[in-house]
Amino acid sequence: MPNLPNVTTLSFTDGHAQAVALAGQVAARLRAALAERGQAVLAVSGGTTPKEFFACLSRESLDWANVQVTLVDERWVPDSDERSNAGLVKSLLLQHAAGAAQFVPLYTGAATPEEGLAAASARIDALPLPFDAVVLGMGDDGHTASFFPGGDHLAEALDLEGRAPVLPMRASGAGEPRITLSLPTLLHTRALYLLIAGEKKADLLADIRLGLDAAKHYPVRAVLVQQRVPVMVYWCP
Repeated sequence: MPNLPNVTTLSFTDGHAQAVALAGQVAARLRAALAERGQAVLAVSGGTTPKEFFACLSRESLDWANVQVTLVDERWVPDSDERSNAGLVKSLLLQHAAGAAQFVPLYTGAATPEEGLAAASARIDALPLPFDAVVLGMGDDGHTASFFPGGDHLAEALDLEGRAPVLPMRASGAGEPRITLSLPTLLHTRALYLLIAGEKKADLLADIRLGLDAAKHYPVRAVLVQQRVPVMVYWCP
């Protein structure tokens, strides 16, 4: 069994309990950052699983005007597209109290992620890093952020010594071309959370923990085996 000393798993009975717990934890992180430095930075994922978490976090009372929110990855589509992570965050997270937060998108409007890479990288470089919290998700294929199996820039994205803050990503399982924060950028955070649901994803993590050969090809494994930042897994059935 591989040594995963940085991984702690918290299990919840349902998605609501999971969302409430994670929202409280992330809000506490943001409040601490605001108290210490007067500003805070949060990076979140898209997809279905974080929807209730976003709704809960949006109602947390804190100085949202001094919080910057960005994405861990994005499909290369405008926020008017139904598959846009930015559109999801704006509609569910940047509401209520959190409507005062500053949103920093990865999509730039350029024709391709490659053409928009410099501008997106500059946006991330301008943030007062490290992040105070990064919330990742995971797909059934073991991808996290836009680290897809077979991705054209996967090796570069997972290189812990890499210098690129942001990379384009194209893969057969990704649908649209994407842009993603690199693993070193994601790990430049004070707190790292993995938000997942369902038995299939629990089994996938178990395969990684057991060191099964198939699990070596799951990109999320790179997040779980690294030693830089503790990972808190929030799981519900």
